Amino acid sequence: MPASFADTTFTDPSRIRNFCIIAHIDHGKSTLADRMLQLTGVVEDRQMRAQYLDRMDIERERGITIKAQNVRLPWTPRSGQHEGEDFVLHLIDTPGHVDFTYEVSRALEACEGAILLVDAAQGIEAQTLANLYLALDKDLEIIPVLNKIDLPAADPERYAAELAHIVGCEPEDVLRVSGKTGVGVTELLDRVIERVPAPVGEADAPARAMIFDSVYDTYRGVVTYVRVVDGKLTPREKIKMMSTGATHELLEIGIVSPEPKPTQGLGVGEVGYLITGVKDVRQSKVGDTVTAARNGAIEPLTGYREPRPMVYSGLYPVDGSDYPDLRDALDKLQLNDAALTYDPETSVALGFGFRCGFLGLLHMEITRERLQREFGLDLISTAPNVVYRVVMEDGTEHIVTNPSYWPEGKVRDVFEPVVKVTIISPSEFIGAIMELCQSRRGDLGGMDYLSETRVELRYTLPLAEIIFDFFDSLKSRTRGYASLDYEESGEQQAQLVKVDILLQGEAVDAFSAIVHRDAAQAYGHKMTTKLRELIPRQQFEVPIQAAIGSKIIARENIRAIRKDVLAKCYGGDISRKRKLLEKQKEGKKRMKTIGRVDVPQEAFVAALSSDAQSDKPKDKK
Repeated sequence: MPASFADTTFTDPSRIRNFCIIAHIDHGKSTLADRMLQLTGVVEDRQMRAQYLDRMDIERERGITIKAQNVRLPWTPRSGQHEGEDFVLHLIDTPGHVDFTYEVSRALEACEGAILLVDAAQGIEAQTLANLYLALDKDLEIIPVLNKIDLPAADPERYAAELAHIVGCEPEDVLRVSGKTGVGVTELLDRVIERVPAPVGEADAPARAMIFDSVYDTYRGVVTYVRVVDGKLTPREKIKMMSTGATHELLEIGIVSPEPKPTQGLGVGEVGYLITGVKDVRQSKVGDTVTAARNGAIEPLTGYREPRPMVYSGLYPVDGSDYPDLRDALDKLQLNDAALTYDPETSVALGFGFRCGFLGLLHMEITRERLQREFGLDLISTAPNVVYRVVMEDGTEHIVTNPSYWPEGKVRDVFEPVVKVTIISPSEFIGAIMELCQSRRGDLGGMDYLSETRVELRYTLPLAEIIFDFFDSLKSRTRGYASLDYEESGEQQAQLVKVDILLQGEAVDAFSAIVHRDAAQAYGHKMTTKLRELIPRQQFEVPIQAAIGSKIIARENIRAIRKDVLAKCYGGDISRKRKLLEKQKEGKKRMKTIGRVDVPQEAFVAALSSDAQSDKPKDKK
């Protein structure tokens, strides 16, 4: 094969195959991608490392893919009708966690086919099903594949039948590969050439390219990844972003194989990157259409559905002077992660910060960790909550994204978001799963047996009930065998109340929460007990109370530090000691009326993060 084949300018669209790998976490997507990189020769053996396409430290530490990565591969099929012909494969390795579904949906827009990868020892999981339905919605060609057939626990026959039943093919059509040893990967690449259709577009039409990803480079500015649908893009031409109307000069255009390589342009069906030198991150929006500034296209390509945040949390810098740095960091991170949303907000207790919207709890945790690692920020995050719609007695409506925005006055109705949950588990755990879902106010929507031993349960649950420890509880009740996927499904009316935490009779907005009336007492008791341990003792007794409106539902006291005023009294009349004690009592009473409670920064961090830490989902291994 010619060494420069991957760098060919304007490859014939009939010689291009664009595909992605979709699967559940830990089913071997990145390992399979590693073998493809080695087989096609774009990465030499001496440069090879495990999870080659996972560039972030967090991805490598946790063994999960967070960011979809694209790479261009040359391939000459060893079998089939195209044997001996040169092709260009464009592969996108996608994340598997439910919180990063938006990354997957964007990757699917740039492809004509998808490899549906399933672990031969675990079978199909809930997130695999969700990604499969996304791919079917886009009319992609599905290639079912069983991975990890080299494992002693692998049961390829059983899971091939299960996969064939879901995809609608014969069990013998399901390919069996091992990403670790490389068995069957050559046959898989040949199958991709045969089954995945070539991209279709008009070469002579005005240029139209879809932005499906972008990253921020400190030295080069915004690097935009595009899939060309019509026409062609060449260096040094003027391009226009159709949604904003902004025009830029195209300084560099190239492909990723697997490192960036400049080329003479990109044609129909090709995928690559553009650099315009723009530093403003808002000018390169994911889902936008790029066209030529002169004689450009009139109709933009259909973009992506904007992701709707499922979970909200406040992020505040520990040091208030870091606020501008946090804003810049969020700006840059939003370019890498289009699903992240944020708005400035102020807290009486924590100062200036941002209210951030996330697609889930793992998404929130990864974002916070990236801000701390990549931008060197120390942050406090408030307990995660969802968006509520509150209707007052006079008919006015309020959207509440934060407990401190809860309206004053008589509330008539409160509506909370609900999600449709799909749980796939061995059938022996049905009872434990039903008990858990019912304790979280869930409604059973249906149940199907995928095989004799595996069952799919469908529930409707309030989102607020699953963003904390639901996944942990599910895993512990099913010995780690169950898998979970959820999607938004409107809203429902609920008996919700705002619980305020009062220190010395004063509400501390950072500790407030919106909970179901039945769970209010437990939340109040938990927070008052925790704060009693965290807040240091003062010179006077401090009551910590949990209240719904004016009704106190839980209380703890922080005992006063007692100074021994009698230490200097050795002997003498009792009235002298009594006089000193009375004087101390008067002083404490006066201090209590004017004194404010000293709450150290560590108490906020511990009270708020300990919730998030104990309730966060573990990586779905």
